[in-house]
Amino acid sequence: MFAITAARISPEDPLSGLEAGERPDPEPREGWTVVDVRAAALNHHDLWSLRGTALSEKHLPMVLGTDAAGTDEDGNEVIVHGVVGDPAEGGGDETLDPRRSLFSEVYDGGLAEKIAVPRRNLVPKPPELSFEEAACLPTAWLTAYSMLFGKADLRPGSTVLVQGAGGGVSAALIRLASHVGHRVYTTSRSEAKRERALALGAHAALPTGERLPERVDAVFDSVGKATWGHSLRSLKPGGAVITCGATSGDAPSAELSRVFFLQLRVIGSTMGTREELDALARMCARTGVRPEIDRVLPLSRAREGFRAMLDGDHFGKIVFTV
Repeated sequence: MFAITAARISPEDPLSGLEAGERPDPEPREGWTVVDVRAAALNHHDLWSLRGTALSEKHLPMVLGTDAAGTDEDGNEVIVHGVVGDPAEGGGDETLDPRRSLFSEVYDGGLAEKIAVPRRNLVPKPPELSFEEAACLPTAWLTAYSMLFGKADLRPGSTVLVQGAGGGVSAALIRLASHVGHRVYTTSRSEAKRERALALGAHAALPTGERLPERVDAVFDSVGKATWGHSLRSLKPGGAVITCGATSGDAPSAELSRVFFLQLRVIGSTMGTREELDALARMCARTGVRPEIDRVLPLSRAREGFRAMLDGDHFGKIVFTV
């Protein structure tokens, strides 16, 4: 099968380890099945793998990709849930299984013509969603869904800040939060990305670090070090910052005096459950809400998509078709 593989790890030049070519077809183990991939989406996780942050050298070569949609062995249209874990080991939540992983960390991922997955990781694809749209859901959109509806504990009509408009998670948060009636502020260094965020439903889009017109109930931060201080300063007393990533670094000043004096909550969030992915897909089908897709490329041109993500030259999801 044709696949996009991490062959080497290089923190300084991640694309140097990216290879496209033939790999052995997957052989499913007991309880697993093979999906013929129709579309797969790119995530920052794939760049982190090439840098060695999300992938160990002992697992090289590794087919990249945590997101895929396609058809199972019976011809059913499905979405692949990217978390490989045992819900029983996480108290009913596979993301809390201490041994859980994502596809492309221990098991080959979805940037390929085929992927082997546990049968429980298959979610029915609603016919209203294209394969390209469905492929955007398992990482960025599921993370946003779980942060917004599972972790934030918000009431209708709340005010929120989404840091770093333009990334897949941020675009999903803006779309979902505005759709359910929250007042959404967002930030970006790029004027073009701020304008596109407004088109997604943001109430206001400001330059990164600029003071908001009001303090918010919750901040969603996937940027990390570059925005952390601004995130804390933007919260109302008792507010929450929900973090799902640290693309600018993971060691900001904690500002503990602000956290305890204002009784702020800091909540970590990683991916979401299979049940949340199923609910998200059905929500998109019923409401007409769709992922923001920056570009669609054939899998053979994957390097172009990786380069665009590395350079920050995208807004929303980069999708590959097979």
